[in-house]
Formats: sequence, C-alpha cells, structure tokens
Amino acid sequence: MSFKIYTKTGDKGETSLIGGARVPKYHLRIESYGTVDELNSYLGIIKDLSIDSDRKSLLYEIQDRLFTIGSELACDPEKARMKVPDLYMADIERLEQEIDKMNEVLPELKSFILPGGNILASNCHVARCICRRAERLVVHLATESSIPHLVITYLNRLSDFLFVLSRMVVYESKGEEVVWRPRL
Repeated sequence: MSFKIYTKTGDKGETSLIGGARVPKYHLRIESYGTVDELNSYLGIIKDLSIDSDRKSLLYEIQDRLFTIGSELACDPEKARMKVPDLYMADIERLEQEIDKMNEVLPELKSFILPGGNILASNCHVARCICRRAERLVVHLATESSIPHLVITYLNRLSDFLFVLSRMVVYESKGEEVVWRPRL
C-alpha cells in the first residue's frame, strides 16, 4: 500500500494542528509555521549554491532547528500531547559564535548596505527578509498563545546570521558591498 500525499481534509480551507484542532488555513499559527517552512526552503537554495562544506553543514543544522520551530508552532497548545523536539540556548549560542567568527574578518560596517553583491549574497538577503517576516508573525502569535521565547530569539539571531553571511560571501568573493547613499 502506498502513502497518498493528499488527504482531501483541507479542501474546505481548514487544516489540523498537532493535537487535532482544526483551524482556517489563514490562521496566524499556520502563517507562522508556513513562513518558517518558506525560510527553510530558501535555505535549501543557499545550501545548493556554491558554499563551503562547513557552512553547508551549518545550514543543514539550521534547517533542522527550523523543523523544530515548525513542530512547536504546529502544535495546538491546548490539546497537543505529542512530544515535539526542543530548541536550546546552545542553538542560539552557535549562531552567535558563527556571527562573531565572520565579523572578526569583515570590515566594520559604517553605513547601510544595499542587498546584493553576488547571487549567493542576494539569496542570503532574501532569506533574511523571510526570517524577519517569520519572526514578526511569531511575535504576533505570542501575544495570543504560548510560544517558547527561545523560538523568537532564535529567529532574531538567525536573521542576524543571514545578514552577516551575506556580507561574508561578498567579502570572500572579493566583491564590493554597495553602500546606501540616501538622497538628501
């Protein structure tokens, strides 16, 4: 017997949370974990572009943590009895260590830069924007429902990491960051 990907249970615009509650597909919880899933998919693009093996390994780890976050967000906090993976402070510290390591070699940032520099950096910037949107949605969801604070902190730090990674890949390719020069 083969597994069918379609269940037809969402054909009327509702979906199930872990725990069984049915909610509309536009529900803030669905928007939150859907945006985390979008981010995870975009990290797959970055990982598949030319990036070194250490960073590729780190991106796999980050994708795993985003699945952890997605699992947390997909749970009905009132009814879910299923154990979901946890996020740890060490996960955030890992991102901070990577940010610090890249910042040690990057030139000091003295002004805003425009997204771009090369195709890899541009994709890092798009992922950063998706991450910020996910963070905003989760912060909003946290006003209505119990969300572990580490989820919000991780998303915040991940967007910082993606920004610094975008700078790093431009630097390593000997490209130039384009400084924003506002018209005054």
